[in-house]
Amino acid sequence: MRYLPLTPEDRREMLRRTGVADVNELFADIPADRLPAAPFDLPQHKSELEVERTLTRLAAQNVAAASVPFFVGCGSYRHHVPASVDHLIQRSEFLTSYTPYQPEIAQGTLQYLFEFQTQVTMLTGMEVANASMYDGSTAATEAVLMAHRITGRRKAVLSGNLHPHYRQAISTVSAMANYSASVGAADPSGGEDLVASIDAETSCVVVQTPDFYGHLHDLRPIAERAHAAGALLIAVVTEAMSLGLVMPPGDMGADIVAAEGQSLGNALNFGGPYVGLFAARQKLVRQMPGRLVGETIDADGRRGFVLTLSTREQHIRREKATSNICTNSGLCALAFTIHLTLLGQEGLSRLARINHAHAVMLADMLAAIPDVTVLNRTFFNEFTIRVPRRAASVIDDLAARGVLAGVPVSRLEPDQPLLEDLIVVASTEVNDDADRAALVAALKEVLAS
Repeated sequence: MRYLPLTPEDRREMLRRTGVADVNELFADIPADRLPAAPFDLPQHKSELEVERTLTRLAAQNVAAASVPFFVGCGSYRHHVPASVDHLIQRSEFLTSYTPYQPEIAQGTLQYLFEFQTQVTMLTGMEVANASMYDGSTAATEAVLMAHRITGRRKAVLSGNLHPHYRQAISTVSAMANYSASVGAADPSGGEDLVASIDAETSCVVVQTPDFYGHLHDLRPIAERAHAAGALLIAVVTEAMSLGLVMPPGDMGADIVAAEGQSLGNALNFGGPYVGLFAARQKLVRQMPGRLVGETIDADGRRGFVLTLSTREQHIRREKATSNICTNSGLCALAFTIHLTLLGQEGLSRLARINHAHAVMLADMLAAIPDVTVLNRTFFNEFTIRVPRRAASVIDDLAARGVLAGVPVSRLEPDQPLLEDLIVVASTEVNDDADRAALVAALKEVLAS
């Protein structure tokens, strides 16, 4: 099989048809400092067998999350996914189905998307939800664009404790669309005050809870100030499991909720694919991106499902589309729905309490180590510690001892030298007493060396 079938003549004709002289002109919209200065240093030609051998050797260098004590979080969390979830999503009718372009024919697909939307509204305390988004960061970006459309304003105020990837995604899209994004200063202590940043030009305030450093926030004061200024409050949640225990953003006055649903039904998967959750107030539904599945009755009086709202450019909306999201992460959404259905409300609440209890135990154990400080007063299953030397080197030393202890903040905030001694630690239901003991013993050894 030829993977690159175009001949030089084909390429020349394509360039002629598009009206450009050189292929590099096709990348003119990308900032020059983001383009590679030279081709990547990769082998140009290998057989399929050679590629398989090379990739197998590379994969062998990875440490599987389930093989060692694992406390990594920062937006992607290791939770137990029941075997029944994977069994069900691998049924052929689910695994091979894709976007329902003739939606009413695919009643099964529409039904599980309807159930997914229902679960998201119940989790977030909102009135409507779509089905669905790529992931949490793009959901947050679409929420900001939605707020601009609704308010007619062009400035977003972003919490400095918003996950760096989410901030970067929003800032990138804002810059390309000529919107402004005002980013607050990171505050690992959790005392950030965004109220003073809200003015008459603000379209929305974007706040994460639990935030990047694990702090829980009461969003009600921010919601009141934002609404008084004619702005919207966008709540971001990167750990969906927390919604089984903490107050839903909708109950705290959020107008839009953008969340990452990976924690339910979806394994880490090296960062994707994941599933973005997006919910809003009913009055804002016409500006919601993506698609919305509704319930109806057919001509014979039987319950049925329809694609009530389709605002994507793919649905012949073109320039009137509210977004260009091109998929609904259907399989990941189904996995989310199956897992949450198996848990039920009581099961989710119990699992969330276990997560919190495990994190509290670990935080107390780490705080007892000399020269280690826990920065959080409140948290769900993730918190931040300060260590007496550069955190990245501590994490490397712990990894060499077979413990994946968390994420050094400097990995995601490389331009913030004042944050170089901080580690974000996550503890979920999969961590047992032996895991916690291993982390504490290894950290004591590393800090003493």
